[in-house]
Amino acid sequence: MSALLIEQLSHSYGTRQVLDRIDLRVEAGQCCMLLGANGAGKSTLFGLLSRLLAIKSGSIRLFGQPLQAAALASVGMVFQQSTLDLDLSVEQNLSYFGALHGMSGQRLQQRITEELARLALSERRHHRVRELNGGHRRRVEIARALLHRPALLLLDEPTVGLDVPSRQFLIRHLHMLVREEGLAVLWATHLIDEVDSTHDQLALLHRGSLLASGAVAPTLAASGFDDLERWFDHLTGARPCSSA
Repeated sequence: MSALLIEQLSHSYGTRQVLDRIDLRVEAGQCCMLLGANGAGKSTLFGLLSRLLAIKSGSIRLFGQPLQAAALASVGMVFQQSTLDLDLSVEQNLSYFGALHGMSGQRLQQRITEELARLALSERRHHRVRELNGGHRRRVEIARALLHRPALLLLDEPTVGLDVPSRQFLIRHLHMLVREEGLAVLWATHLIDEVDSTHDQLALLHRGSLLASGAVAPTLAASGFDDLERWFDHLTGARPCSSA
C-alpha cells in the first residue's frame, strides 16, 4: 500500500489549467523530490493535498484511504509560509498542535522533548518564536509536523529563505528520517542541491504536467544525462537553482 497515491489529478483556476492529469506515487521509506521552477504547480498540488483546495478531477489516496480528515491524521505538513504563533513560546506552539492531535500530559511532553532534542532546539524550548531566527523557526515547524509521529511528511519548499548552514542541517535531518525511520516524504523544491541522487525519487513538474518520475539515476540515464541541471534544462528550457 502506497503512502501517497495521486491519480489523474487535474486542477484549474477558471480557464487556466495549472495541473494536468498528474500521476504520482510515494512509498514508505521514500523521499520523493518534486522538482519544478516557480509556477510549475507545486503549491497548487500541496493545496489539494492539504484540502485547502477542493479536488475537481482525479483522486488522492493516503495509505489506501480517500483524502479526508481521518486520513490526514497520519500526515505531517510544513508549508512554505510559516504558520507558527510568534507570541507563543516554542513549547506552547508544540503543545497546542499536540492537543489538536489528541495528545496530552506526559506523552505530549515527552514527544516535545524528543523532537526538540533531535533538532537541537532544547535550549530554545521556552523562547518566544518571535525571538528565533529563520532557521530555528523552520526547525520548530519540522518538530511540530513530526510531533504525532506521522507516516507521511509533506514539505512545500521548507528551506526557502534559510541560510546555508540551516538549509544543510534540515536536508541532512530529513533524509536521515527517511533512511532510519521509514518515513515517506514528498518534498517540493526548486533547489537541485536538495536532491540526494543516490537514494531519492524524483518527480519533475513543469507547467502543470509531470514530465518524468522515478529514481534519480535511472531517470537521468533514460534521458541520456548524468547531470541534474542539464537534464532539467533539457526538459523544461529553464534552469533550476543550485542553492538558495
